[in-house]
Amino acid sequence: MTAVLPWSGRPGHHCFGCSPANPGGLRLEFTADGDTLAAEFTLGRHFESYPGVVHGGITAVICDETMGNLIVLRHGVPALTTSMRTRYVGVVGVGRTYRCVARATSGTHLVPASAEILDSHGQVVVTATATYQMQRSSP
Repeated sequence: MTAVLPWSGRPGHHCFGCSPANPGGLRLEFTADGDTLAAEFTLGRHFESYPGVVHGGITAVICDETMGNLIVLRHGVPALTTSMRTRYVGVVGVGRTYRCVARATSGTHLVPASAEILDSHGQVVVTATATYQMQRSSP
């Protein structure tokens, strides 16, 4: 099922990761499936580092967006990243399709989460773990 974020469609929403109004952004769309949130993506050369390789910082953003938005959808409040660790175990190639899947555990103020980016064969190419601080009022 397509996940709708609380600020989707609001004027002024220009998130680099998920806003369709940001022409230079990733424009990620999320799907909820049970306890997970996922985003399928294919990135072009404007997100490249080495020839044919997506920049690692971009894949970290994708993991962060997917984990953070999972928490937002569960709790209905913004979640700010307090720490994040990313591990690159493969290459994310330009022009290929990948899927980022996030999971989160329970928390009242700090919420731990994890994500994986999988290639089209289901092989893990990036993993991430993070902790998020839930905000009771918008920053």
